[in-house]
Amino acid sequence: MATATAHSNLSRPGFVPATDPQNNKTKKKSIRLTLWPLVAATFFMVSGGTYGTEDIVHGAGYGKAILILLLTPLLWSLPTAFMIGELSSALPFEGGYYAWVRRAMGNFWGFQEAWLSLIASIFDMAIYPTLFVAYLTRMFPWFQENHRGVAVALGVVVVCAALNIMGVKVVSTTSLWLFFALSAPFAAIFVLAPFKIHALANAVTKPTTSNVDILGGLLICMWNYMGWDNASTIATEVERPQRTYPRAMLVAVAIVCVTYVLPFAAMWMTGLPAGAWETGAWADVAQLMGGPVLRIALVAGGMMSGFGMFNALVMSYSRLPLAMAQDGMLPRVFGKLHPKSRAPWVAIIALAVGWGLALNLGFERLVTLDIMIYGASLTLEFVALICLRIREPELKRPFRVPGGLFGAISVGIPPVLLLGFAIIRSEHEAVMGISSLWFGVVVIAAGVVAYLINRALKPAGWAVAAAPNPELVA
Repeated sequence: MATATAHSNLSRPGFVPATDPQNNKTKKKSIRLTLWPLVAATFFMVSGGTYGTEDIVHGAGYGKAILILLLTPLLWSLPTAFMIGELSSALPFEGGYYAWVRRAMGNFWGFQEAWLSLIASIFDMAIYPTLFVAYLTRMFPWFQENHRGVAVALGVVVVCAALNIMGVKVVSTTSLWLFFALSAPFAAIFVLAPFKIHALANAVTKPTTSNVDILGGLLICMWNYMGWDNASTIATEVERPQRTYPRAMLVAVAIVCVTYVLPFAAMWMTGLPAGAWETGAWADVAQLMGGPVLRIALVAGGMMSGFGMFNALVMSYSRLPLAMAQDGMLPRVFGKLHPKSRAPWVAIIALAVGWGLALNLGFERLVTLDIMIYGASLTLEFVALICLRIREPELKRPFRVPGGLFGAISVGIPPVLLLGFAIIRSEHEAVMGISSLWFGVVVIAAGVVAYLINRALKPAGWAVAAAPNPELVA
């Protein structure tokens, strides 16, 4: 861990982000993540399966929804995966995207990257316990009464925090098994669909309350393909990160796309009206396709999806306060590690409290805020890619975005354009009596204020960062 006794102004690019050499010695290869556990963890950090995509069909209809689900990864996910593949292979440091931006553009922008990511996590992480409860109440409406649903959601937060304190191996292994378990009901629906062609055209379903239109469906699709950079924050806990990260990103993009498109393509064959879809509707669809047994399996899968996404993202977000504490940007207490699992237990608990406080916000409002604030942090990562190409052309890049500097610039254009659309759309949502757009502006501006306060408390500058463990990048 970087010490507070050696200080330097690290605002210039080119410094080496912090790692903890002593802690790295304890991270033996046996507890590091290999390709498939990393793919599984990335799958949950981004997707969690087909759950949460129902409103896309409601807003756009089957044909347009499938087209959106196919085009979005090409314009949004694949460029992001390329950017992450290059930066994570070149700079496999604790804190991931925070370390990239800080190295490329200095302390101010590094701090803003971490601020935006952590604030976005408050809205992002509240979504997954909400989905858990949405599927639970499909089977047990009793949980909709009073504050029982909120109590269940808080239980998800507590359990996932405890699992993460137990370490990355527990989280990644859990993610791998959850992936197979939640995919099984959709595989069954895909197999059964050819036997029910046009059979559900007049099916009676539960009345929907969704008011999502085609533009709202696109936003939800962007959210369902969002978060590829989250896996980068655990780089020091991944086996051979230069090779593993690019492969994991590309494999995960393909898996996520397939898990979204195939189930809806199968249901289109059955003739089920697009208006029957809303968040949690897969439970009713499973009842129509395979009876109560498949319904129970799918409801359980929906709960596992929300749980798995939250669980994997706790692992990702908690490494940001850890890296910032090692760099001296946060109090050293956030750098405390569990003596056995080496998990940043103080950071996990502190973030869990913030996530729990956001549980009462609605699903669509959470998605809108999440995309807007996350989008600002993602834009900084694309800028960091370009800055590092210009300032450090000799930096070893085991994986490189093709096309030279032009390719590095071009790869960020489609995602940024989509983010611009999301920002414009955010004017239609309100938070605390103001539009989501202005709420987001206030949150972003608060990051500048927080940086200035941090600088005032540390006039001598932040701690000198330690060099990475050579064994890590071998």
